[in-house]
Amino acid sequence: MRGIRIAVALALLSAGLMGPADAAPGPGPGPGPDIPVPGTTCEVFPADNAWHLNVSRMPVHRRNDVWKKAMHAGTTDLHPDFGPPSYGIPYDVVGGGHAKVAIDFTYASESDPGPYPFGPDITIEGGSDHHALMVDRDDCMLYELYAARWNGGNPKAGSGAIFDLGSNELRPHGWTSADAAGLPIFAGLVRWDEVVAGEVDHAIRFTAACSSRSFLWPARHQAGSSDDRCPPMGARFRLKRGFSLAGFSDDAKTILRGMKRYGLVLADNGSDWYFQGTLDAGWKNPLLDELKSIPAGAFVAVDISGCKVAPNSGAFAYGPDCPAP
Repeated sequence: MRGIRIAVALALLSAGLMGPADAAPGPGPGPGPDIPVPGTTCEVFPADNAWHLNVSRMPVHRRNDVWKKAMHAGTTDLHPDFGPPSYGIPYDVVGGGHAKVAIDFTYASESDPGPYPFGPDITIEGGSDHHALMVDRDDCMLYELYAARWNGGNPKAGSGAIFDLGSNELRPHGWTSADAAGLPIFAGLVRWDEVVAGEVDHAIRFTAACSSRSFLWPARHQAGSSDDRCPPMGARFRLKRGFSLAGFSDDAKTILRGMKRYGLVLADNGSDWYFQGTLDAGWKNPLLDELKSIPAGAFVAVDISGCKVAPNSGAFAYGPDCPAP
């Protein structure tokens, strides 16, 4: 079922049928991370990686109200930061034989030296951040650059990070990546192929106008202000379990179920409650309009600190302090 059902959704909300409390049955665990990157056999991090942590039963974070107020959740709706005609974060799949080059980094001390499979054939994001994301299909490595420029064969970038998609290893404590939170960008993007498959099996990257000078696992870096009312990088928010999905299209439900199960992760500074997706011709405005109807107030910050198994690992384990779905 497709088409816009905004009026129905908003009517349910105003009538109180979307559940102001967070006490409805959970959305279930989902089938797990089994959707490879298109054109590859590479899954995006192991099943026990924090990106795949089901947060539908995690306790509400004690700073929930403060953080949501700082992000104007009471007067702001969710905003998909991608869509037609050519809006979103692009990525390229390359083979192991793609030429790799050294990059001249502005923030070399916190960048992986590479080399990177970067070249004039690699798509660079428009706008101000100029990200370049590359997935090597042969060894399942993810390469990411911020402020990337090919520069006539003398490539430059602000920062860069390399991730083994089969590993839970985090970046060094305090290091940035191609993202302010020191996290991989690609792992947090909504992809059209996931929507087609009917499952978004990971947390989704989003932005806030202000962040504090701290970060929460699995984030590794802060980019904030002295205002501690603002959320830290890595803060996790999930769509309330009681939020009704009645009236939404199947595609919208797929994304919203992912937000209930895995939530949103604060990964960068930008407009409040903007979440990111890939550049893809499959995105259509009716779906995006549905997603724009979701009030930010329908989200709640959750505490996932009890799920961490080791300081420098992105792996999680369910237990007494990490409620299983």
